[in-house]
Amino acid sequence: MNKFYKLVLCAQLLSFAGVAQNKTFTITENAQTQPKANYQLASRFSPNKLKKMVYSTAVDPHWLKLSNRFWYTFESPKGKFWYLVDPATKSKKLLFDNAKLAADITLIVRDPFDAEHLPLENLKFAADEKSVSFEIKSTVDELKPDRKDKKAADSMQKKIYAFKYDLATTRLTEVPNFSKPKPKPMWGSVAPDSSAIIFSRNYNLYWMDKENYKKAVKNEDDSTIVEHQLTKDGVKFYSYGNDGDGENNVENEKNNKKRRGAYVLWSPNAKYFVLDRTDSRKVKDLWVINSVTPGRPTLETYKYQMPGEAEAPQDEVLLFDFAAKSYKKLNVSAFKDQSVSVWSKPSLNKDRDNEFRPSVWLGNDSQFYFSRTSRDLKRIDIGTIEIATGKVTPLIDERFNTYVEVNRPGLINDGKELIHWSERDGWAHFYLFDGNGKLKNQITKGAFHCESIVNIDEKKRVLYFTANGREAKEDPYYLHLYSINFDGSDMKLLNAGDFDHLSNMNDNNTYFVDTYSRVNTAPKSAVYDKNGKKVMDLETTDLSLLMAAGYKFPEPFKVKADDGITDLYGVMYKPFDFDPNKKYPIIEYVYPGPQTEAVNKAFSKGMDRTERLAQFGYIVITVGNRGGNPSRSKWYHTYGYGNLRDYGLADKKTAIEQLASKYAYIDETRVGITGHSGGGFMSTAAMLVYPEFFKVAVSNAGNHDNSIYNRWWSEKHHGVKEIVSLKGDTSFKYSIDKNPDLAKNLKGHLLLMHGDVDNNVHPANSIRVANALMKAGKRFDFLIIPGQRHGFGDMTEYAFWKLADHFNKYLIGDFSSPEDVDLIEMDRDIEKTGK
Repeated sequence: MNKFYKLVLCAQLLSFAGVAQNKTFTITENAQTQPKANYQLASRFSPNKLKKMVYSTAVDPHWLKLSNRFWYTFESPKGKFWYLVDPATKSKKLLFDNAKLAADITLIVRDPFDAEHLPLENLKFAADEKSVSFEIKSTVDELKPDRKDKKAADSMQKKIYAFKYDLATTRLTEVPNFSKPKPKPMWGSVAPDSSAIIFSRNYNLYWMDKENYKKAVKNEDDSTIVEHQLTKDGVKFYSYGNDGDGENNVENEKNNKKRRGAYVLWSPNAKYFVLDRTDSRKVKDLWVINSVTPGRPTLETYKYQMPGEAEAPQDEVLLFDFAAKSYKKLNVSAFKDQSVSVWSKPSLNKDRDNEFRPSVWLGNDSQFYFSRTSRDLKRIDIGTIEIATGKVTPLIDERFNTYVEVNRPGLINDGKELIHWSERDGWAHFYLFDGNGKLKNQITKGAFHCESIVNIDEKKRVLYFTANGREAKEDPYYLHLYSINFDGSDMKLLNAGDFDHLSNMNDNNTYFVDTYSRVNTAPKSAVYDKNGKKVMDLETTDLSLLMAAGYKFPEPFKVKADDGITDLYGVMYKPFDFDPNKKYPIIEYVYPGPQTEAVNKAFSKGMDRTERLAQFGYIVITVGNRGGNPSRSKWYHTYGYGNLRDYGLADKKTAIEQLASKYAYIDETRVGITGHSGGGFMSTAAMLVYPEFFKVAVSNAGNHDNSIYNRWWSEKHHGVKEIVSLKGDTSFKYSIDKNPDLAKNLKGHLLLMHGDVDNNVHPANSIRVANALMKAGKRFDFLIIPGQRHGFGDMTEYAFWKLADHFNKYLIGDFSSPEDVDLIEMDRDIEKTGK
């Protein structure tokens, strides 16, 4: 066969393959090879490799109690360092000389340490703030305190050395006879005066005193521990405290007699506590089976209410008189199948290192604050409950034709006034109410979104809060810190700059630490005073190793929504070896909301779903959509209300069309889409609603059938109709469009992935799509991830490479890669130790 006929035959075969895969390939005499995905460049930025290139990206301050000082740790390619900052004197200094400290520790422990690799653990300031303590793990083996036989399995541990370091003298001393304390047990709810600890066992409430709690911290199984039972009627799914959610049936039976947590909120004087108890016995069961547990596969049974189902959990609020060891159920009923929440008191920044800080209710010794929400989420009441009488007093009501959301109110002067967050005028703002629930004035106003209360200065009547969308010519999602007087006057921007800001203010409202960046800038941190004046710079994230590896920042962009009016904001990720003269397939990474949008605003170390994917040879974009992020107007956020399947797709499609018209390097004929959870649902919906436009999708853990996804999310964001009969009976009607309904529309290449023990979005969601596709006679790929929950856990990396393979075959046309059955690029990051 001569050269000409060989070329003709090769071209015919490739043309046939291209048609079969909805692909077209160009063949020339000098270019007979298939397109290749750049696996090598993508593997250069795996999570394991990134850990060795990018270290600290923000300053996380530990505010001290006796002053306005704070300490923090910051790591870079030069090592890890600990700093003490005094904003009042504009000073920042190392807590210690790393090299000297390493030498001092080495002399005592007899293990070698150096300045760049100081493994200090559990660093804390002493009460007088004149010294710090920390721990070092050595290579010395010692017998565990609760074991007697050194030869027994798991009886040995590495010895922990404890040290005290005097800040003034720089003297290091070993703490003698140190035995590392066990962390605070997850099951213990400690009273504010530490007099009692509440927990649950076998579905009932128990308590123990401080001394017995100390024994339990040291040894859970100490037979001398004395504990007392408070309730006796607790049963599975109508328990006081934790009933073993997330445990399989075997574990649940085994753990029932062990101590479990009971989330209670104490009164400030420790005389009372309140507990939310939920009766879920009538809620229908759901199951997942873990096929890869050791021994027999295990069944997990849990309660899961589907939208529209009549069998709803019933919330109760119980008030306990601890001295009398009695309790009563409070009458908080207002709506059928309502949800009830008791507000907790906000924690202080200076208490963050206090492991045993108690959970206290929002209120005082005579009353506490709660909220109740109707099942259709169109009605919310915020009110108080009196301790002495149990009297329920509604103070503020929120009513809306879609769903209502609220945040914890801010108390002023022990509840004489309230600061309330509300979207009642179409934007999230703060309102000032008196203690009886009468509106005094609106504090913030305008076409911007207020996020949360940071601090309240009661004496000066100043509110400190975060908000976004107020500053002109900025991405409206960039978060800032503001102050404003209670009467709405003198609003101040405290951390100016066209960046996304993460602020952390001390409890005295005198200083705050601000970390700011964009997706295309290295994060920087600085200290500001309460008026927004910069005190001093702190850190700039070191990206030198990342840049040396070839990293290039992504590009923010703005396009119009499908209505031609609404601005949408996105980020474009290109291959680091980008060639503007080439044509690239485009992949859209999506999450439709309504809780958030999958669009980064600040620099992030997480690159898997965007930047690493781009390195194979794609333009990858993320962009918002109407009905997405809640941090805009109420109209924007609730755009998808009543249409959860299709609401964001037109915006996703038109964003690609606009970018392809603007940039010649985007190939609009090769469009992919992918996402996880809601993004998994959306990516499949895109393939079925716009089958001629979206050619390839990978859908992970998608809630494809929202009629079997949980009631709270589905009914909230799609809507449920409350029906009251002539007899006064109340029922709820729910109907929604789903992905399986459109299975006959599939034309492109779809890969579904789902964890088989996903107890959030049940695997039945993907299985129902698979069932509908099979009945419609469609080819597709389906991968079950064994033993994994919603996030894929330790199979995340495997799922990434399978996702990449799928796109590389059907968007790039690389049918030959990878050539081996092994995931070679993934295996290169795994040490072959034989363990």
